[in-house]
Amino acid sequence: MPMAVNGLFVADSDMHVMEPADLWPRYMDPAWEHAAPVGMTEIERDMRVKVKNAVMLRLGRARPRAAGRPWKADQDPPYTHAEERGWDAKSQVMAMEMEHLDSAVLFPSRGLFVLSLQSTEHVGSDGLEPELASAIARAYNDWMFDFVEDADRPGSVFGAAMVAPHDVGGAVDELARNVERGFRAAFLVPGLVDNKPWHDPKYDPLWREAERLDVPVCFHGGGTTYLKPDFAFSEQFDKMMLWHPFNQPLGIMFVITCFTSGGILERFPRLRVGLMEGNCSWAPFLMYRLDEHWEWTGKYEAPDVLMKPSEYMLRNCYLSCEADEETARHYFEDFGDDNVVYSTDYPHADSKFPHATECFLTMPFPDTTKRKVLWDNYARLYNLPDPATNGASDD
Repeated sequence: MPMAVNGLFVADSDMHVMEPADLWPRYMDPAWEHAAPVGMTEIERDMRVKVKNAVMLRLGRARPRAAGRPWKADQDPPYTHAEERGWDAKSQVMAMEMEHLDSAVLFPSRGLFVLSLQSTEHVGSDGLEPELASAIARAYNDWMFDFVEDADRPGSVFGAAMVAPHDVGGAVDELARNVERGFRAAFLVPGLVDNKPWHDPKYDPLWREAERLDVPVCFHGGGTTYLKPDFAFSEQFDKMMLWHPFNQPLGIMFVITCFTSGGILERFPRLRVGLMEGNCSWAPFLMYRLDEHWEWTGKYEAPDVLMKPSEYMLRNCYLSCEADEETARHYFEDFGDDNVVYSTDYPHADSKFPHATECFLTMPFPDTTKRKVLWDNYARLYNLPDPATNGASDD
């Protein structure tokens, strides 16, 4: 793929795919094909999926079409290429070229929600059996493996592996299986299965395996589901413009609290954590609060947390920056620019596609910062070489 704009390599840290509605019926283990999730297709660019008796994401209050749509009219032409091709791997590469991307790690759309049910042990038969959750993850990862192969961009396009927190042992095995096949990360959603926070020792085998394999664990929120906490406050907010601003950032803030103040990154000092699509502008305030409380009560509430939470954050965590997040300057002023990565958010309605990269390049950040955010930090997060070694060339 060609070198991107202004002599800079550009990478999307969590570019999304639009999975086919029949992904799981086609890819599920035959032992579980009778319970395969099914993608919904009733609404425009539908990202919902039905799992057992539940449909996710949860849409909330319905309104007449005359009230409008989340897609702007000028977004329709840029997606024509993908819709005509059924959002296949070749259309993904076309989108990368439209956004001047040299590399991307691919995250799901429907797959952000497909495991967002409590387990049967917690809520009974309407929940998700741990074995079924693992089978759903395996099916997605097998599809993603084929998708990356079809993209035919070795060294440029990678998958992030879905792992099921319902079955930690299965998640460990699934991560190892897919790293061996070239996947560059594990991904999870911030919401909790069975009310077990991420710093619960239950999850330590997964963090240990990611550390051993030298791949990051990445968290990416989405819409309202059946997991808790409900970072969208969906019972109180019934409009997207009310709940969506909270959902992704609050989920990521919860995760970073678990990993820093909760002690995970003290136990696993080489573990890298990706905090995707939740912005970075909130971090100066939250990390100040976490540091303050560690200094206040940490000696007796968390004696095993030996460093300030902000120090763990800077050592181990990578935060995502929106294409137009001008307020990221506050993060750069306080914490520097060594652990912020970039994403276009293709192909979702709040993406600036196909002008996200152009938009980011207009931000009032130093060129050295733009270079780090667009490539250097991404390469460290995902342990990737310079794309010049993978066939990239000048425009």
